[in-house]
Amino acid sequence: MFSKDALQTATAFVHTRMTPTPQYAWPTLQARTGAQVWVKHENHTPTGAFKVRGALTFMDWLVRTQPKTPGIVTATRGNHGQGQAMAATANGLRALVYVPLGNSVEKNAAMRAFGAELIEFGDDFDAAREEAFRVAAAEGLTIVPPFHPELVRGVATYGFELLTAVPDLDTIYVPIGCGSGICGVIAARDALGLATNVVGVVADGAQTAMLSAQSGRLIETETAYTFADGMAVRVPVAEAFEIYAKGAERFVSVSDDAIAEAVRIYYTDTHNLAEGAGAAPLAALMQDKDRMAGRKVGVILCGGNIDTGWMQTILAGDTPVI
Repeated sequence: MFSKDALQTATAFVHTRMTPTPQYAWPTLQARTGAQVWVKHENHTPTGAFKVRGALTFMDWLVRTQPKTPGIVTATRGNHGQGQAMAATANGLRALVYVPLGNSVEKNAAMRAFGAELIEFGDDFDAAREEAFRVAAAEGLTIVPPFHPELVRGVATYGFELLTAVPDLDTIYVPIGCGSGICGVIAARDALGLATNVVGVVADGAQTAMLSAQSGRLIETETAYTFADGMAVRVPVAEAFEIYAKGAERFVSVSDDAIAEAVRIYYTDTHNLAEGAGAAPLAALMQDKDRMAGRKVGVILCGGNIDTGWMQTILAGDTPVI
């Protein structure tokens, strides 16, 4: 998908806008799982999530190739929108961002703070996405889709950082929403010529990516019901599917209860906040701990932007209900 040189160039560019995020092997997590667990801390980016990397490379490409564009429009559950708003406004562009009704109050506030014009529309992400595409055509704005080569090139830099630092990982667990994260990890692994297995993680209530990969064709689900909002997608993205269906070793589905427990574990064992999607890879590893015992494993903590109320519920021992 990308050459090693292309990812080195992208990584160098991203590092002019943000510092690399750390990857730590936490002994407390090793004690729980029996594996040496390396956490890639994408919760430590300027927006608290990995999506900002893709926003930086996409916006750099956009202003070079379409210098007359007045701005962008996109859809999000929060992390993608924060990154796009930050990158667009830094380049003097309008950032129109669509979110579904009832979206995270705190993510909405963060997007507005980064300069987004926020519009709530539709019952879920996919409805908001359809409206964003319509408005882009009507208003002459550049659509930022959930998956684009220039987004993935930036997102892949976190995988490039991790696999350059720890090239002998046996397996990496990656959450899947629209798919840029897992495709970025696959791209980094392949560019570096490594044999690391990549496991895609979905929520029990949002299995579109896993069902599609396992059946070899795109399968939409009627709903995407999970408090892990970054994974709450019911319509698979064809371009991402073509990559992860071939590049991932396998797929794992985890319950919301297991995700909530992983959020608690991250807090008690590492004192890091993990949002639902960020905790899902650890939940999958806990589910696979007999299989992974004694191995060196990576888990992607893709974001830490969890609402206060949900975190209070989780620390009280419960699971958020949407």
